[in-house]
Amino acid sequence: MKATRADQSGNPRKAAKRKSKADSTGKIHPVVIYPFHQPDDCSHLKELYQLIARLDRSRDVYARPITVIDRKTHTANDGNKRYREFRAKTVARHSDILDTWGVDTCQMWYSGLGQAFERGSPQDVYWLIPGDFNYGSTVGREVLSRLHDLPEICLELQQDVCVGEIATDHNNSKQLIDTYGTFALLYNWFPTEAQTIRAYTERPRSEFFAVRHDFLREVLQRRWYAYEQTVVMLLTAVFENKPISRFFVGNISDLPAGRDSLASAIQQVERTERVLKTLWRERHEHDVGWVVEYDLLETQSERIRRTAVIILQKLLGQEVVSLS
Repeated sequence: MKATRADQSGNPRKAAKRKSKADSTGKIHPVVIYPFHQPDDCSHLKELYQLIARLDRSRDVYARPITVIDRKTHTANDGNKRYREFRAKTVARHSDILDTWGVDTCQMWYSGLGQAFERGSPQDVYWLIPGDFNYGSTVGREVLSRLHDLPEICLELQQDVCVGEIATDHNNSKQLIDTYGTFALLYNWFPTEAQTIRAYTERPRSEFFAVRHDFLREVLQRRWYAYEQTVVMLLTAVFENKPISRFFVGNISDLPAGRDSLASAIQQVERTERVLKTLWRERHEHDVGWVVEYDLLETQSERIRRTAVIILQKLLGQEVVSLS
């Protein structure tokens, strides 16, 4: 695997000579995923769009930003004057709005990255920016001040994909889900690739990432999953020996702050299992005797999923219930 190793800060650019922007022929395409639920407090969105405004003024480096808004979000705020004003006076001023009906967040990614790709060129990089993180905090503002490094790693160091890694403690719900759910299932279905992925990131489901033009073309033309698409992209990159890197985002949280609910945690584990099972079948359905191997892996996968649910119930402070 061609992976750029990060230093202790998680930023591989410190381990390489930084090129000037003038040396880069491609542009960076920012794609903002607007929060599904309009927040009562827009302070974090205002901070985010101050960044987007700066990007929009730097057309020598950045393409016109795109903001993807789910129509369910729009219709749910039909009478919300604050939303309407913010959309018209801030979002539309500094970005092109793409309204879309999405099954889930990953479909919003598909629409936004797809539109950006159609505007782009072979040397370009596409930068996904989730809108539902707490950018209004002290840490959030610090993250925003250096978040541009993430796509620049792809652009300057010729990486096909760069994943942003959020810092969490070992009791964080996302950490627990990835440890006992995501990686446990990855090791079952794709053990070799899982080792490679874990060698450089503990966040295989990250919402922060940047992708180069040719690799984005490839993943856009394949089956796109409504859930856990970052995991699929990382697996695809490992399958094809693509250059991968990571960027240390910081200790920033999504909104609302706090832990995932137990129901949400279980759903995330179940979704990951469904995606991995489907991807495995697609890669092996033409192999002789694949059904026998699939049955074995599926049996093991069910045990892993049920064990993960029990652990999450205990660690998220819920009573264990019968899973039979």
